[in-house]
This record gives sequence, structure tokens and C-alpha cells, in this order.
Amino acid sequence: MHDLEDGSPQPLGATWDGRGVNFALFSAHATGVELCLFDSQGRREIRRVRLPCCTDQVWHGYVDGLRPGQLYGYRVHGPYDPAQGHRFNPNKLLLDPYARQFQGSIRWHDAVFGYRTGAQRGDLTADRRDSAPMMPKCVVVDASHDWGDDHPPRHLWRDTLIYEAHVKGLTQGHPRVPEMQRGTYAALGHPAVVEHLVKLGVTSLELLPIHAFADDRFLVEKGLKNYWGYSTYGYFAPDARYLGVDGTVGLKAAIRTLHDAGIEVILDVVYNHTAEGNHLGPTLSFRGIDNASYYKLSPDNPRFYWDTTGTGNTVDVSHPRVLQMVMDSLRHWVETYHVDGFRFDLAPVLGRDPHDFSERAGFLRAIGQDPVLSRVKLIAEPWDVGADGYRLGGFPPGWSEWNDQFRDVLRSFWKSDTGQLPALARVMAGSRELFEHTGRHPWASVNFISAHDGYTLHDLVSYNERHNEANGEDNKDGHSHNLSWNCGVEGPTDDPEINALRARQKRNMLTTVMLSQGVPMLLMGDELSRTQDGNNNAYCQDNDISWLDWRRDAKVDPDLLAFTQALVRLRRQNDAFRRRKFLTGEPVARNHGLRDVYWLAPDGREMTLDDWNDGLRRTIGIQLGNDARDGKRFLLLLNADEREIPFTLDETLPGERWVGIFDTMVATGLVKEPKILAAGETIKLPPRSFLLMQHAAGETH
Repeated sequence: MHDLEDGSPQPLGATWDGRGVNFALFSAHATGVELCLFDSQGRREIRRVRLPCCTDQVWHGYVDGLRPGQLYGYRVHGPYDPAQGHRFNPNKLLLDPYARQFQGSIRWHDAVFGYRTGAQRGDLTADRRDSAPMMPKCVVVDASHDWGDDHPPRHLWRDTLIYEAHVKGLTQGHPRVPEMQRGTYAALGHPAVVEHLVKLGVTSLELLPIHAFADDRFLVEKGLKNYWGYSTYGYFAPDARYLGVDGTVGLKAAIRTLHDAGIEVILDVVYNHTAEGNHLGPTLSFRGIDNASYYKLSPDNPRFYWDTTGTGNTVDVSHPRVLQMVMDSLRHWVETYHVDGFRFDLAPVLGRDPHDFSERAGFLRAIGQDPVLSRVKLIAEPWDVGADGYRLGGFPPGWSEWNDQFRDVLRSFWKSDTGQLPALARVMAGSRELFEHTGRHPWASVNFISAHDGYTLHDLVSYNERHNEANGEDNKDGHSHNLSWNCGVEGPTDDPEINALRARQKRNMLTTVMLSQGVPMLLMGDELSRTQDGNNNAYCQDNDISWLDWRRDAKVDPDLLAFTQALVRLRRQNDAFRRRKFLTGEPVARNHGLRDVYWLAPDGREMTLDDWNDGLRRTIGIQLGNDARDGKRFLLLLNADEREIPFTLDETLPGERWVGIFDTMVATGLVKEPKILAAGETIKLPPRSFLLMQHAAGETH
């Protein structure tokens, strides 16, 4: 029998010191906390002890002789009074919010609910069954790891290219990754995967959630899984389904390998809600530990939750101890796993202090001054489902934001919608009106055409309607407003003209993403024409629908990978596409008084107000680079019209020469036999095409 001592209230969680383990759990409203120890299989509770001390609302105790690998959980005593916001039920085994690892998974059973399911009074009647047999168990860990001389790449924002991917989706179908390693953290560091990312020019790999998450009961009962992972129950533990034989060491080794290749690792994190759902959800952790502290409850009736996430609950980050948990979790991933940044799901929730969003909210101020977190990349998904929840441009300095306006404008422009030129110019210039007022730079805008939530790039040009039948929701889930265009036929076709148009549309959109001001983001497999067969909400598809098929997908458009690689190199090698300052249209003194950008009509003159207001115009020229440090100037010619449009080259300076260097009419993008044209000459832009020209010296060919 191990000796029980008072221990310490800090640090929170289970901490092994070489002699034993200190346990510390925050609960402001509990009347007692029991620590439950389990055998190595997690099937039998071998000891239960009451934590002897409570200091500053932290229950704590020290068990001498325990070692890493010990399985444990908690039972927390207190009032079961949902009408007052309290849902304590010691019959339910609870997961430690600070657990570093879990063993096992949730086995859905009515016993994991704190109330009697089916009872006449609903959640007001406590359930007396023991949930331990159905629950995963927390694991005491030894967090030590020799990182050697690992150093974060720390790419400048202006040089960043984000690649959004899923651990399993990226690696499960790779033919060169050993079968036993596929779908695991370790596979992220396999040479074949790293080689692909390096050749593509990726600087930052952004992973969909890997915090421990639940397969929701309604999905399991339909034979599905929570593939995306936005249902967290443990903010300090990597999800066990990707551990493989290498365990957490595999994740650390993969991050080290990616760092050695110059690639950062960014985690998509979900601190806005948990897997416990609404008042009828399960009792897994936070709800049973201190429901009234961890969650925002309805001001009118604390039995119910104040929900701005659409999932049933909202984590109350305005509570000091909950804020501490989030900050401790973020630092844990930076310091223990060496991750390089975070993308915050439904980020306005974290800025609701307590209910209305403010860029001076406690969380935003805390992260901005934190000596560890203020140095990593911070990306906001700047909307939630609550009142006034669309906050694009509302985050403070130090943050970048997913720019859905960029996505929607580009989709509309390239499918030839009317009236898009003013918005196109705005987003391609970095959305200055959204971000400059807080002193931020063009890289505050994360620009994308597709992401995990929605169509892949290939499906965007192949489907008009969503095809989510496999999700089991009668094809009613997912977005209905996709701004997609199937180019004439719904889904796959053998029509060569339609396939050629789809190939060109993919190239048009990729080129616009890469040559716009801001930070470009690619969705996993878009460079290989990955398809989800028209499913625009594949959150529950842990199968071929979501996985990247490296062999099949690459055959759809064999030259698209080379095209994307060349496009990324073009961006990386030219300052004009990675500006430090927003475009203003003001003269550049050191360059003959030329302005930093010119917006050009097809006849070669500058756009007038009447031109901008002409909703039928679908062609524009953009001349920039006049103030670029490397001295290279470019002319971007975009034609989203279904007709061929003649374009006269700008005559701003007499005797200038321009040469076409990158063309979406070319399979690989690179113009093989470029011709130098003089200012004043006319070039014919094919329907739905994008031509990039560079200023050239010399005689006209």
C-alpha cells in the first residue's frame, strides 16, 4: 500500500517526481475528491483514496511509490442540482483535465451520463451506475525527452505557406509508408511524406485536431467516426488513435524530423467547447468536476448552457482557472512537443469576456504577453455562431486570421459571377481595410480557396451540389452555399473539354491564392486533385472518402503537382508577392514616381470609377513590384470571362518591355518560349485564364 501525503496544489494534474506522484485537481464547488487507481489494463479499480487537502480551490494529495504508467481517474463529490448549475455525481469516473495521456476509449453506454436517460424528469434525476468500465483511463507519464539540438524553424509570416492536413488522411494511403506506420504520428516524419512537403515548398504543416477527442455517440451508432476531431475531452494529451507502436515518442520524433526539414508544425485546437455537449450530454470530465466553473451557463436558467459554438456547450475561458488551463495547455504543446503555432477553432468564443467579444479579453491579453506563446504563430478562425460572432479583422496585433472573404470572392470571380472586380482587388491586395487599423500587416490575412470544411479544390470545379449521403443525414448537412461550378457536368466525366476547363480553373484559383498579398494556405491533396466525391462535410468519414489516395488522385491531373511546385517557387523568389506593407496606390519615390500598384482595364489604361462599377467586367490587370526590394516588377492579367479578351499592355513608362513567364493555359504553368512584348502592344487572353508577365529589359522579339 502506497503512503498518502498532503502534496501540493501546484502544478495541476498528475506529476511524477521520481519518488511518487502528486495529484492536483481544481474544483471550486466540490465537497470532496476521490482518486481512483486502476490496474494496468484499466479494468479493475485497485485503490480509491480521498485527496486530503484543498488549497485555493485545488484538491491535492501525493501518493508515494507510484510510477509512470499508472492508470487513474477521479470521482468528485458535491451537489447534483442542475437547476443551480451543479452536476456532481461520484458514480461517474472523471478524466483529469490535465492528463498527459489516456488509455482506452469511450464505450458508449447510458452509464456515462450523469442523469437517468429516459427518466420522466430528464437530466434532473441522478444516475447511480458506475461509469468506470466504459471510460478511458488517465495515464501518469514521464514527460522527459531528449530533443537534442532541435530548433523551431521560425519562418517569417511573409515567407509562410501553410498546408492543412489530417494525420491519418495524409499518411494512410501513402504507398511508401510502411503499413504498420500508416495513419500514425510517426508517419508524419516518414521521408516520403517529408520529401513531398519540402518539394512542394510547404513551410508550415497545420494538423487538424490531435487533442484527445471522442467519437460522438450518434456517429458510433451509425457506424461512423469523428474523423476531424472537433470533440475534445483532453487538452494535454495527443489522441491515442494515432499513437501507433511508437507512442508519443513517434509524435515528437516526427516534429523533430519536420523541423530538420525546415517545416513548422501548427495545431488546430478546440478550446471553445468539449465533447460533453449540452445538458443531455455525457459526464466525462469537466461537467462532473465543476460544471458551473468550466462552462458558460444560461444567465436565465443555469440548468442549460450558453451556447455560441453550435455544439451544446461553451467553455468559460473568462473564468481564471479555466483560462489557466488553456494557457497551461498551449505552453505544454510548445514546451513538451515543440509545436510552432496554433489555429484556434471558433476563436471569438475565447474573446467573449464574459459574453461579448473584445480584443482586450483576458485570453487575448494573456496570450499576447506570455513569453512562450507570444513567439509562436497564432491563427484565428474569426467567427462563432453567437450574436455578433463574425469578427474577421477584429483580433489584436500578433494574430493572423482565416479570411473567408478571400475564399468566397475568388470562387465567385472565377466562376464568372458579376460585380466581383472591386472585391477581388481588395482581397488580392491583402484586405487592408480589415487589418491595417490595428497596425497589422498583409500576413494577417490567411488566404485559401479550400479547407477541411467544404469542398476540395477538385470538387469545387466538379460539383454544383453537395453529395453527403454517406454521412447518414439525408444529405442535409454541410454548406449549401458553396460558390462552386461543375463546368457543365456533375461529377466525373470523360468529356475532354470539360476536364480541360476544370484543370484550368484549378490553376486559376491556385495562382490567385499564391500571388495575392497575405499568407497562402493549401488543403491537403489539392496539389494532387484529391476528391471527396462531392462530400463537402466529411467530418465523419474515416475512410477512402477523406484519405489522400496518392496514386489515384495524382493521375487525375498529372501535371498539377509540378504546376503547384513552380507556382510556390515563383512566390518564394519574388518580393512583390510577399510584401511587408499594404498596397496603397501611392507613388514610390525611388522608382521614377511610379505608384506601388496599378489597376488596369483591358485597353491598357487605369481603371476608372465607371470601370469598377461595371458589374459585367471580368478582366483586370494588376501591375505591382515598383517598390519591391529585389527590383522585380510584374503584370498580372486575370480573365474570368468566357470569351477571349484582348489586353493592351500598360504604357505608364515609354519603352517598357514585358515577358510572359507563368500561364494557367500551360499544364505546368511555366512558359517555355516566352515572347517579349513592348508596352502598347496587345495580347489575347484566352477565356478563363491567368497570365503573369515580368518586366524585361532588351529589344522586342
